[in-house]
Amino acid sequence: MLKIDEVEDSKEFTAQCDVVVIGGGIVGVCATYELARRGVSVVLIEKGVVGAEQSGRNWGWVRQQNRDIHELPLAMRSLRRWNEFDEELGEDVGFRKTGILYGTEHQADVARWEAWLVKARAVGFESRILTAREFQARTPSSRANWAGGVWSESDGRAEPSKAAPAIARAAQKLGAKIYQTCAARGLDLSAGRVSGVWTERGRIDASRVVLAGGAWSSLFCRSHGIDLPTINVVGTALRTAAAPAVIEGCFSGPDFALRRRIDGGYTIAVPGYGRMELAPQNLRYATKFRKMFRSKLNKKLKVRIGESFFSGPEAHRTWREDEASPFEATRVLDPRPDVEWLSRAIRNVVKVFPELSGLRIAHAWAGAIDTSPDLIPVISSVPSKPGLVIAAGFSGHGFGLGPGAGLLISQMVLEDTPEFDLHPFRLQRFSDGSELAQPEMM
Repeated sequence: MLKIDEVEDSKEFTAQCDVVVIGGGIVGVCATYELARRGVSVVLIEKGVVGAEQSGRNWGWVRQQNRDIHELPLAMRSLRRWNEFDEELGEDVGFRKTGILYGTEHQADVARWEAWLVKARAVGFESRILTAREFQARTPSSRANWAGGVWSESDGRAEPSKAAPAIARAAQKLGAKIYQTCAARGLDLSAGRVSGVWTERGRIDASRVVLAGGAWSSLFCRSHGIDLPTINVVGTALRTAAAPAVIEGCFSGPDFALRRRIDGGYTIAVPGYGRMELAPQNLRYATKFRKMFRSKLNKKLKVRIGESFFSGPEAHRTWREDEASPFEATRVLDPRPDVEWLSRAIRNVVKVFPELSGLRIAHAWAGAIDTSPDLIPVISSVPSKPGLVIAAGFSGHGFGLGPGAGLLISQMVLEDTPEFDLHPFRLQRFSDGSELAQPEMM
């Protein structure tokens, strides 16, 4: 199990508040923090441990570069919040503005980055395209037939094991209540509107609820007749022991992603590779993912039969509010890592940086990534359930987007004018006949 910084539970169980946030990942804790900053009475409930699932298992990249253009304004706002957190929270979330560097051996990638940058400049983001010579000068020890690269100086990195817990503790200081090992079993509805949440410890009266349950969000929604078409893709990553500093930030190279950690090691993964298990949820929404399955991502996605057919977030389950739910049966989702990708990741890194040939794997893990058909998150109210806001389907982008998403969610809950156009994030895009974007990245 991954080691995550601890958050102490609030002392007494609160039976009434203004807003309940379901899910203690980065999006949930950021929403809780932003609401508490505004003086809102807010309770966060987490079935397991704050930050213990994908929010503590991701790569730790905080990027604007190569975002879907609809996500980019949210990523830019999020980056500003990351920059403000250390001073504002009084805690270190591990954020360092060290830049992100992408390198490629294919001219087509450079052309794609150039085309993306034209669109990005229109919304105020700037990065720099590098020639092969400029890229080699920036990474003098690298060994590859570089065609070029792109450098985003304002991007950065943070520590997944520290970030969500630190933000949660800051929310508590502002008056938020946090209860771990406390699953939400369902919504309580009065005349069709949200009036509270049933938890394993009892009912909490609240007129507004934010569902930020990550891989478990779709299962929770289905129990209330809400279709949230996501599949859970299991991604594998590893951390190394301390190693020579070939980079100080994040680096994307030929079939590897590398992040320098504050402990002197690296977090390494193979971008885009994952596995999807055949299970009721994934089969239910398969037609929504036709474009993804037909795209280049399909070549990187293994489909397997596993335990998730019978248990976990993708299984078919029904339950009542007065009985144990699937959320209590699996306190922390801890998927099996794909071992074959570990050696591939190390091999790919060493090929480009030979001085890392002595890399030692300190720990490997996997996480379940709640993935939407167009790889754009759902940040949306639900017309059929007034008072409910869903924040899910972040498709592996949630860690970097979390602070911006939390700010946006707080504005939605308080019915302020949102800073961003909500149209691309609406849940209804999957059912109103809209043409979904072609997935470009995972």
